Amino acid sequence: MAGHDLIAGYSVIALVTLAALVQYFLMGLNVGRARGRLGVPAPATHGHPEFERYYRVQMNTLEWLVIFLPCLWLAAIFTADWGMRATLAVAALGGVWIAGRFIYSQAYVKDPSTRSRGFGIQALATLLLLLTALVSACINLLPQ
Repeated sequence: MAGHDLIAGYSVIALVTLAALVQYFLMGLNVGRARGRLGVPAPATHGHPEFERYYRVQMNTLEWLVIFLPCLWLAAIFTADWGMRATLAVAALGGVWIAGRFIYSQAYVKDPSTRSRGFGIQALATLLLLLTALVSACINLLPQ
């Protein structure tokens, strides 16, 4: 991609990034609401079991964001020359990650033993982004 197409492609990736960050922000608000509703004073990170589940969802998402976001952007950067289809595929994997985190969060708050499906979805999306970034970076090192 070149010029406007490159900016458009990166704009799609930026929107996925912003959606992931909005999701994380909302998880933080959920922790605050649970803290107030369940009487867990700041700065405590333990107390009521339901509060602890909201808190763990937020913290686990933070732990995965630091893996997901670099993989998303590196995959987008190193596949940019492959065209808009490649960029949209990378963005779609980002969307899958967001959906997986949503499924994970809903399940974990209700019953932590049911979190596996959402966790697996987001972990697989991250792995695919990581492999895409790795393989495409290596391909870009080959002589043209």
